Amino acid sequence: MRILFAGSGAFGLPTLEALRQAGHEVVQVYTQPNRSAGRGKTLTPTPVAEFAIKQNLPLIRTDRLNSEALPEADVLVVIAFGQKISQAMANHFRLGSVNLHASLLPKYRGAAPINWAIIRGETETGNSVIRLADRMDAGAVLGQSHLQIGEIQTAEDLYGRLAIDGAQLMERVLDDLAIGRAVESPQDESQATTAPKLSRETARIDWNRGAKQIVCLIRGLSPWPGCRVRLLDTDAKEVGRLTLLRARASEISNLKPGQICRNGMIAATDGAVEILELQPEGKRPMSLTDFQNGKPWHEGMSVESI
Repeated sequence: MRILFAGSGAFGLPTLEALRQAGHEVVQVYTQPNRSAGRGKTLTPTPVAEFAIKQNLPLIRTDRLNSEALPEADVLVVIAFGQKISQAMANHFRLGSVNLHASLLPKYRGAAPINWAIIRGETETGNSVIRLADRMDAGAVLGQSHLQIGEIQTAEDLYGRLAIDGAQLMERVLDDLAIGRAVESPQDESQATTAPKLSRETARIDWNRGAKQIVCLIRGLSPWPGCRVRLLDTDAKEVGRLTLLRARASEISNLKPGQICRNGMIAATDGAVEILELQPEGKRPMSLTDFQNGKPWHEGMSVESI
């Protein structure tokens, strides 16, 4: 098929590569313009732009895809693009337009479905390929896949798994569309939930909550925006700042929430949080064991969210 691809984030790269490898003709790649990034505010291309340039794919950077004069193609594939596409454009192509979304729609519509699935304690998630619709992520479902969420899996881990899985799902849906076998199933609006954008405020831990809730928050926001804490000694003096990256819940605790227990876990209301991986400010990620080799982390100390 002749395919137009619209995407910006790295999540769409496995699909774009899979379409090329399957022998489809990628007629045009569309992505967002370069954006300022880093402390130096250097103009930086999107991951999709970098990939397209490396693979010599035709590339257009645009902040208004709806205003572009698009070439003839069989289908438009949209993944993590960051722009609303008009229905006139979505319906322009022979096989229409499709979007890959990293959740089991209608659950977790919005900008951060992978993160919120973990934060909310889901044990299963997946991908959905849908039609583009006027309302965000509300189009008819053309195909879905299912993945289990591991006990200590972070958003970063799950992102990679879903990106690869999504490429396989997209290939199957496009094959079904090409031979007229695809079935469109409307979403059940009564089951719809949202996955809003993340912020630093989202990552503040209330240690008076349950251990499982805290663990899900840490894993779901790892590595960004990251649950940041101040490490306090027994006199409540700050001795360091850390980002908690990976954790596991335990039922054992007899201390005030936020305090470090004898076994190195952090007390919560109904148990304790075992930190498996963290990142000291300005340093690389490391295990708690490696951190303890050079820094204090013992009973009576505490952590405080920032």
